[in-house]
Amino acid sequence: MPQKAWSNKDERQYEHIKKSAKDRGRSVERAKEIAARTVNKQRQDEGRTSQKTSSGTGNPQTSLEDRSVNELRNRAGELDISGRSSMNKSELIRAIRQRQ
Repeated sequence: MPQKAWSNKDERQYEHIKKSAKDRGRSVERAKEIAARTVNKQRQDEGRTSQKTSSGTGNPQTSLEDRSVNELRNRAGELDISGRSSMNKSELIRAIRQRQ
């Protein structure tokens, strides 16, 4: 999964994280995903990507309360919840729970 925008250091970090994940018993595909997400998150935190925030829905293992409003809005969009753009965090959480 190494990408063209990655530096040599990013690629080395990716390989190291992938190996560590495999050593801990993760499947090859899951290890690749963990490594790529970790490297991309670090690049994002360092400002080396065009997007400063995630466009995803957050980690499904994370509670809704621990996700950002943007992640909740993206999840609400997946569930086709109307009015989500004007909802605050607690309203989004309530609407998502009702729809799931």
